Amino acid sequence: MPFQSERELILLGTGTSHGVPVIGCHCEVCESTEPRNHRTRTGVAIRTPQGTFLIDTSPELRIQLLREKIDLVEAVLYTHGHADHLFGLDDLRVFGYRMERSVVLHCEENVEQQIRTCFSYAFNQSANDLHHGAIPLLEFQRIGLEPFEVLGERIQPIRLMHGRLPVLGFRIGNVAFCTDVSLIPDESWPLLEGLEVLIVDALRDQPHATHFGIPQALEVVERVRPGKTYLTHVSHYLDYTSTNARLPAGVELAYDSLRIPY
Repeated sequence: MPFQSERELILLGTGTSHGVPVIGCHCEVCESTEPRNHRTRTGVAIRTPQGTFLIDTSPELRIQLLREKIDLVEAVLYTHGHADHLFGLDDLRVFGYRMERSVVLHCEENVEQQIRTCFSYAFNQSANDLHHGAIPLLEFQRIGLEPFEVLGERIQPIRLMHGRLPVLGFRIGNVAFCTDVSLIPDESWPLLEGLEVLIVDALRDQPHATHFGIPQALEVVERVRPGKTYLTHVSHYLDYTSTNARLPAGVELAYDSLRIPY
């Protein structure tokens, strides 16, 4: 699919940690022929005039990048270190050697430590000495809550809570991506003002300990009043067509491959 905008967010995946369909489940959504009910694990690609970077590296990253015809990734922003947002990291290997420099990983200290633990081989230079390309070329850039720049784009981190775990959302221009969130701290609300597009967690209808359900997500929409809202990190309890039919105007379920100009 050709790019339609010079700057755009591409939703690589919009599913939960299980994805949809869920292994071993034969519910109506898991067996649906509606392609927008097929949800890989959550992640985003941001295309800019200077190149492409990601938010998170899902376990389906290779499949997602091939599907979207993304040939080069120069950096990644991480929301947190859970497996469904992290375990596609090794798929970055090809890009470092193609560019002949490291892919830059922008993350908080706890996420860096999680990556170094889970992918310890990637930081073992002796493994790379065995043969060229044995490990991915990676470079950490520690971030906090201050704005920073990636490929010419200003990134504003947003503190969110995922149950008891502090995680990050990101605002890029007038678009904010807030996945895996169950509470927005008081100090973060001003960072969501004046949004054209909000992409926010909505796991299911019922409450959950670590995620917004649809009612909580709609409370955020009512307070923030963005121009458009897409609900992401969606489980197999929500059918794309029937759920959209009952959502208020300006709110709909996100789906894999959705492109949002900004």
